[in-house]
Amino acid sequence: MELIATMFSLSNRIQTMMSNVPDTNVVIAYLRQLHDRITDSIEKIDGGARFRCDAWTRPEGGGGESRVLSQGALFEQAGINFSHVVGSVLPPSATAARPELAGATWIATGISLVFHPRNPYVPTTHANVRFFIAEKPGIKTTWWFGGGFDLTPYYAFDHDVLHWHRVAQQACEPFGADVYTKYKEECDKYFFLKHRNETRGIGGLFFDDLNKWGFERSFEFQRSVGDHFLDAYLPIVERRKDIPYGERERQFQLYRRGRYVEFNLVYDRGTLFGLQSNGRTESILMSMPPLARWEYDYKPEAESSEALLNKYLTPRDWLKELG
Repeated sequence: MELIATMFSLSNRIQTMMSNVPDTNVVIAYLRQLHDRITDSIEKIDGGARFRCDAWTRPEGGGGESRVLSQGALFEQAGINFSHVVGSVLPPSATAARPELAGATWIATGISLVFHPRNPYVPTTHANVRFFIAEKPGIKTTWWFGGGFDLTPYYAFDHDVLHWHRVAQQACEPFGADVYTKYKEECDKYFFLKHRNETRGIGGLFFDDLNKWGFERSFEFQRSVGDHFLDAYLPIVERRKDIPYGERERQFQLYRRGRYVEFNLVYDRGTLFGLQSNGRTESILMSMPPLARWEYDYKPEAESSEALLNKYLTPRDWLKELG
């Protein structure tokens, strides 16, 4: 039976690719595989904890599985969610730029992750890959892919920044010479805290509304971004996870985590979409760090390691400068 199911799934996938017609099931199969692969890799490198897995359903339709690792040897908290949800009316966050889709039925599926390490020398990271399709009588079926990955260091190292962006470039390279530059710039624009006049971190890739290449090619790009995430992140973790740190570094990490909270609650479209579409609150807010702090008018000591982070919090051509 398993062989028959596998052959049937493969046959469907081949037919989908040949016809270039969007197929949510093909995307879901990849996302579930990626969900498992990243989960296994993070448990292995942490070495001290396992993910708690919560399957959930949404009253309006669909559901997902949230996996959260807490108080690990390496990760203070790590969360990775898979979701496949459906709805009868798009929320305002999805129709603000597409008013013609108001009232459309929709399907959204994707995985989203945020990892908050305990050691301040290991960066926080975020990634997601997602697929969306909407239908409404009288208009053409609308679909698109989106996603990306970005890095938020507390103590930044040029070697890490260069590695991160080289892998991002490798993910984009087969799809055109300008693709990395375009989506790197989109990432810098999106993960920018206007009220602080700084980027959330050192960027990466961010793409949305991707359908111009057709389903097959767009899906290939989504898979390339998803498949390159661990290659980008794990080597940095390995290099930094055993660096000694003290209370000064820990307090600075908690202070900078406050910026993460500010962005997610003020600007993040995924958070707004999840809350407005009556998503599972625990899964939506699992991206928040377990601990954070704010300090009035904080200014790091001049020329200190903490002050050096500022030079990384502005959009720069990292490959040109550091390569």
